[in-house]
Amino acid sequence: MVFGVDEAGKGPAIGPMIAAAVRVADRGHLPDGMADSKDLAPDRREDLAARLRSADAIAVGVCAITPDRIDDPETDMNGLAVAAHTGAIEAALADADHGSGADVDPPAGVCDACDTDADRFARRVTDACSHPIDVAAEHGADADDPLVGAASIVAKVERDARMADVAETYADAGYGDPGSGYPSDPKTRAFLEAHVDETGRLPDCARRSWATCRDVLADAQQSGLADFAGE
Repeated sequence: MVFGVDEAGKGPAIGPMIAAAVRVADRGHLPDGMADSKDLAPDRREDLAARLRSADAIAVGVCAITPDRIDDPETDMNGLAVAAHTGAIEAALADADHGSGADVDPPAGVCDACDTDADRFARRVTDACSHPIDVAAEHGADADDPLVGAASIVAKVERDARMADVAETYADAGYGDPGSGYPSDPKTRAFLEAHVDETGRLPDCARRSWATCRDVLADAQQSGLADFAGE
């Protein structure tokens, strides 16, 4: 059995980081069209993710790292990426209903490296996993390896679904569309500003430790002080 692992949502200011692992006995079981999720249209990603999840010969594992966990001062993003990849691998290995075929001992796989030192990232994932595994990590593996590309598709579709849930949660509150959650997205910043202006705090879906979120809160507080001084 071999597996590929990738994550989505490492950099946004809103929502979770999602890692996915895709495990197969034979790479030939992968549907055609596996690629880096960033190179695929949303409809195509959703179709491929559904096919991966429904295939009898393919096991899929997903792990979500919540904003609260990301904001924990005792953590760092590299460590959280290790935890996310490890959680996704263990979920895929535990999926007894899929991935038919004899397991290799230990299962082998490739992670898209989330550390500047790819070998160090591979060692950390190997050490963190409760199951004996043989892991390699490569930069750009989501583009170079169809199995890691498959994992990137599942992770991106799952992350988009979680963001759709966020949008639905706040749909009637008047804060607007949270958008993609990335700091460069004007919708995301406008959503954060509207929530802070209305409530005086960041929404629960925000990564409060992110610079974007801190800046929005600080700007609102500064504006409030200026208004108070002008009275």
